[in-house]
Amino acid sequence: MIRPVRAEEWEAAKELRLRSLRDPVAHLAYLDTYEEAVARPDSWWRERTAKGAEGADGARQFIAEAGDGSWVGNVAVLLEEAGSTDWAGFPVERPQGHLVGVYVAPGHRGSGLTKALFEVGLEWAWGRGAERVRLIVHPGNGRARAFYRKAGFEESGVTWPLAGNPDERELEMAVER
Repeated sequence: MIRPVRAEEWEAAKELRLRSLRDPVAHLAYLDTYEEAVARPDSWWRERTAKGAEGADGARQFIAEAGDGSWVGNVAVLLEEAGSTDWAGFPVERPQGHLVGVYVAPGHRGSGLTKALFEVGLEWAWGRGAERVRLIVHPGNGRARAFYRKAGFEESGVTWPLAGNPDERELEMAVER
């Protein structure tokens, strides 16, 4: 089952994020590290979860819940309004969504779960007026790039400096409504 996270589920959201940061390609996929994340106080995790929880404005975190209740996947969608600036300080030209935090547990990869998470995230963004949805991917993350292409995302030609290493660039991929 795929559903929005609830604010009171912050401990499960924290556990899933820490698991994702232990993935072998986490250094290519996420802006933070396990060590940074595990050191954050519970108040940080409560606030982070509430900002993307069911009923919150501007963002939504969707989780994939297995039949036994365990969380096995995640995607979050941030809404970016035209005329604002994005997470990196660059101007946003039109209403768009930004997919972040993509993770599917190893035993569930290749099952269609990532596709289902993306469909729910895109539907949510389109329903809130997004004209396009984008994501940022490291050029060395071939598995992710291949999936994103299969999901309809194309490289936009825009690149971003890699956090912590401005000599490296990440790629923007986007899908139009």
